Amino acid sequence: MSVNAWLMALIASIPVLLGGCANPPVRGTGDLGVVIERTTGSVQIVETSGQTSLAKVEGLGDLSHASLVYSRDGRYAYVFGRDGGLTKVDLLKGAIERRVMQAGNSIGGAISQDGKLVAAQNYAPGGVKIFNAATLEMLADIPATYGSEGKQSKVVGLADAPGNRFVWSLFEAGEIWVADVSDPRAPRIEKFRNIGREPYDGLVTPDGRHYLAGLFGEDGLALLDLWHPERGVQRVLDGYGKGSEKMPVYKMPHLRGWAVAGRYAYLPAIGRNEVLVLDMETWREAGRIPVAGQPVFVIARPDGRQVWVNFAFPDNSHVQVIDVETRRVVKRLEPGKTVLHMEFTPRGEAIWISARDDNRVVVYDTASLTPRGTLPAVAPSGIFFTSRAARTGF
Repeated sequence: MSVNAWLMALIASIPVLLGGCANPPVRGTGDLGVVIERTTGSVQIVETSGQTSLAKVEGLGDLSHASLVYSRDGRYAYVFGRDGGLTKVDLLKGAIERRVMQAGNSIGGAISQDGKLVAAQNYAPGGVKIFNAATLEMLADIPATYGSEGKQSKVVGLADAPGNRFVWSLFEAGEIWVADVSDPRAPRIEKFRNIGREPYDGLVTPDGRHYLAGLFGEDGLALLDLWHPERGVQRVLDGYGKGSEKMPVYKMPHLRGWAVAGRYAYLPAIGRNEVLVLDMETWREAGRIPVAGQPVFVIARPDGRQVWVNFAFPDNSHVQVIDVETRRVVKRLEPGKTVLHMEFTPRGEAIWISARDDNRVVVYDTASLTPRGTLPAVAPSGIFFTSRAARTGF
C-alpha cells in the first residue's frame, strides 16, 4: 500500500473510531437501581456492585412521595410523582424517555404481569389509570366511585397479581377492587365491600395468591385469596391492640411483600412499638417483637434470616435489625438523620439506607452490620433496585 493510500484509509477510519468512543459501554441492568431525590425532582441511577452513582436525571416534578416500578428487562423505571406525573426513565441512557401528567395527586403504581401495562393509583381524582408501558398512552380510567352519593375515594395499596390483574384498596370506602386487565381498554372489576375502616396500604404475597390490606381505622388486616375470590374477604389479626391505648401515629406505615420471610409475615403495628408476626399458613398471630418506636418499613432480607425496621418520628434516625430465628432485636444502627427507606441488594449481602436530612445514602454489610460506604444524595427517600422487575407485587 502506498503512503497516500495508507493516509486515506487512516482518515476514513477516524469517524468510526470517534463514534465508538462516544457510545456508552455495553452493560446489563441487573445491578442497577434508582435513588429518589425528593426535594429537587431528580433521581440518581446507581449500581450496587461498585456502590457508585452513574447518572442524575432531573425534571421529574414533585417527588415528595415518589415510588416506581421497572420494566421486565430492568431498563426502564416508571416513576410516580406526588404531583400526578408519570415518568419513564431510561436507566442505560440516563434520560427521560417519556412523561405524562395523569392526575392531580398520585402516590404510586404497579406494572402488569406481562409488562405491557402500567397502572397509577391516585388520590385526586381518586381512581386508577392504566397506560401502555411502551408509549404511556392511557388505555383506561377507573374512577374510585362508591356509595349512593357517588363519592370518590383515595386509592391505596395498588399491586400487580397473576393473570394480568391489579388489586387495590379504597381508603374512605373501605373496599378492595380487583381488575382483570386482559382487555386493558375494558377492564373487568370485582368489588369487595365492608372490608374494614380506612385501608391504608396493601401487599400481595410473593407467590401472588393473597392480598393483604392494612387497616388504619381499626386493628387488623383484610385478607383476600386471589385463587378463590368467591370466598370473600377474611379478617386477620383482628383486634391486636385490644385493651391498650394507641399512641399518636406520626407517619403511616407501609406494607409490601418485603415483609415476608418464609411462612411468616412481619408487619408494622399501627400506633404501637411492635412488629407483628403473622403465620401465613394459619393466618393467625405467631408473635410480637418489641421495637424502639413505631415501625414504618419492616423488610426481610432476601434469604429470610433478618428483618430490618425503620421508624416514625421521633425515632426516625435509627434502624433495628431483628434475627428471625430468635425473633429478637440484635442490633441498633444510626445511619443518619431521618431514615426514610431501605433496600437490600438482590442477594442480600448489603442494604442501602437513605438518610434524608444528612443528604446521603449509607450502605451496610448485612453479615457484619457495619458500614460499607456512603453516597451523597440530595434529600434521598426511596431506593429501588432492578431486581424488583422479576418479583410479583414489587
